[in-house]
Amino acid sequence: MESHISKSKIDRLGDRLRKGNTSDDDLRLLDEYRRSFTNPYDAVVGIIRQNLKIEPTGRPEKSTTSISEKLRRESIRLTQVQDIAGCRLIVPEIADQERLVASLVKIFPVSTVVDRREKPSHSYRAVHVVVSINKKTVEIQVRTALQQAWAELSEKLSDLIDPAIKYGGGEEDINRILDITSSQIAELERLESSVLEMESNVNKLLSDANLTDTLRADIMDHGMKLASHKAELVAGKENQLNLLREIIKGLEGK
Repeated sequence: MESHISKSKIDRLGDRLRKGNTSDDDLRLLDEYRRSFTNPYDAVVGIIRQNLKIEPTGRPEKSTTSISEKLRRESIRLTQVQDIAGCRLIVPEIADQERLVASLVKIFPVSTVVDRREKPSHSYRAVHVVVSINKKTVEIQVRTALQQAWAELSEKLSDLIDPAIKYGGGEEDINRILDITSSQIAELERLESSVLEMESNVNKLLSDANLTDTLRADIMDHGMKLASHKAELVAGKENQLNLLREIIKGLEGK
């Protein structure tokens, strides 16, 4: 099994994959290497199910094509690819995303958080938790419903028009639309986070028994305004999500 294959041998295999110069023996070696991630992947999925009562979606093995393309795009070795195995978790809102990431870090002490919300990759936004088990990495993608819808749209456009779109290539107009849409989603979710934080602060202030009646009334009035802003944000998010889903549905018919 892969545990008996040296790191240098795997990286030399990666060099051949990058160049597109592979033999049947190379493909068998790659298959053996990918299979070595199956048990760690199953362990990660099992721990998530048991501890968080969530059903992940994903795949225990990254395809040969995806691996080869990633090696060509990025200056990394095959042994440095962190998403040979990976799963995905979708949550409704940004606050749920924050809580879930914190829970994952807690149940997987040997992990690294890669936050692609503030520094997106080709307009792609999400949080990745890269878990290490038995010296193997498994990538857990945590996305909000809006982030997932955007990713599905990007994937669909890549499938129908040009695979390079997913990585910032292809038609400029399409990339501009994806970038603008991603930025709109990010702004909605930033506003949502701010409103939720202010809402929490209002509730803390109202719990103070020493507040004067006048001050309590002012804080409650502020809370009512926040509730109105929150309702507008929820409606805006729902409209954005419905729009993305309609576009994806339309593309699926082509």
